[in-house]
Parts: sequence; C-alpha cells; structure tokens
Amino acid sequence: MPTIAFFDSGFGGLTVLRALLPLMPSARFLYLGDTARLPYGAKSRQTVARYAVSSAEFLLAQGADMLVVACNTASALALDELKAALPIPVVGVIEPGVQAAWKLSPLPTSLVPASVLVLATAATVQSRAYATAFTALGITAYEKACPLLVPLVEEGWVDHPVTAEVLRIYLAEALAEAPTVRTLVLGCTHYPLLAPVIARTLAELGHPLEIVDSAAATAQAAAKLLPATSATLQTPPTFYATDSIEKFQRLGSAFLGQPLPEVHLIDLGG
Repeated sequence: MPTIAFFDSGFGGLTVLRALLPLMPSARFLYLGDTARLPYGAKSRQTVARYAVSSAEFLLAQGADMLVVACNTASALALDELKAALPIPVVGVIEPGVQAAWKLSPLPTSLVPASVLVLATAATVQSRAYATAFTALGITAYEKACPLLVPLVEEGWVDHPVTAEVLRIYLAEALAEAPTVRTLVLGCTHYPLLAPVIARTLAELGHPLEIVDSAAATAQAAAKLLPATSATLQTPPTFYATDSIEKFQRLGSAFLGQPLPEVHLIDLGG
C-alpha cells in the first residue's frame, strides 16, 4: 500500500487530496497543513523553502512514498529544494496544470497567438512560475492576481453575491488585457471551490473559457507515478496541522467535501 503525503501552508491542498482519493482507493494518505506559519506568500524564498523542507521531512518520517506539494507558493519557490532534500518522488501543482492547459489550448495562428489566463494569488503571480512554464511551451500566460478570493473562500462565501461581484471585477479586468484567451487556469488550490461561479460569471460576461483545475491535474499526475494496486477498503487519511485543529477541521471539511476525522497537532518550530 503506497503512502502519499500532501503538504500545504493551509487548507487549499485538500482539493488535490479530494481529487486523488477516488483515483487511488488502496493508498494511504497523509496531509499536513502548516497553518501556524501561513501565509507563505508574505515570506522570502529562503523561508518558504525552509518551512517546506521541514514539513516534508516530517512526512517522510511518517512513511511517505511520495510528496505532493499541494501549494502553489511552495511549488513556485521551493520545489527544487524539496526534490534535492527527499529520496522520494515530489510533485508540485504548477507543472501539471500547465500541461493540462497546453493540451486544451487551441493551436496559434498568425492573428491569434496561443495564450492562457491564470488566476492566482499575488505571491504566485510575482514568482512568474506559470509565465515561465508556459513560455517554454510557446504560450503566453496572462496572470491575474486575485488577493481577495482566498479569504472569501475561507470565510465560506463560495456562492455569495460578494464573491460573485469580486470575481466579475477580476475577470473583466483580466479579459480586457487578454481578449483572445480560450483557456483559464485555476492557479490556486482554493479556487476549485469557485469553479462553478467562475464558469457562470464568464458566461455572463459573454466570454466562456475552458477551465483547467490544477488540483485535478495534479492528482492525475501523482496517480501515474505510483504503480496501481488492487482496490481495497480505503482507510481515512491522517491529518496534521501546526495550529488550531478545531479551525482545521471546520474549514478543511469544506475543501475535502466530507467531514475530517481527528487532526493531530504538531510543532515544527519557527
């Protein structure tokens, strides 16, 4: 039975776990939310790498056979350090989303070059990780920082009129800059919860797009890296958090789509 570990600064990575659960019914899952040290977006590259490696080493000690870095900021800033520090496969969330968008993107023409729109946090946009990865494939990435979306999702306002209006403003601004895009990448693991309202808002704006869920793409990429095993009764994932376990259970259940069992409180230091 392979053990697949997930690491995020908080709750968003649970959308990746949610997508992988049905793909690997016989696997054992571990999830660590480093909630005591979030947000990672306000930290330096060196600090994010140090936090990420310490979290990964804890999960390795719990028997992890693979690490899924279910955090866009850590994937953008610390993936190389994690791969160097661990003797197991490491999967980030950026490359799978890029590859999925590339497969969906229409072929460029002399009048319409290949391009995609990426919605992400400010830290991910500033890292240029998506832009760099898409440029390597000959695709222009228009990145839109959406700093209000994460707190709205964590407030539980997924289908709230305020969230819909905020999304309308962000999307209208982004589409004004990138009117020819046909593909939209959800570049934050919180955003899959907003996929229905994003699709609805795009339709209302008269600009429907193919939506790429990077969480689902990452789950598919991770499932391909470990050999398939015969399905057995799936054991519940084991959850760890570095801060309030009550808050983690409350918010995490919305991201996972089911109640969270016991959450273990751990201390990884500063």
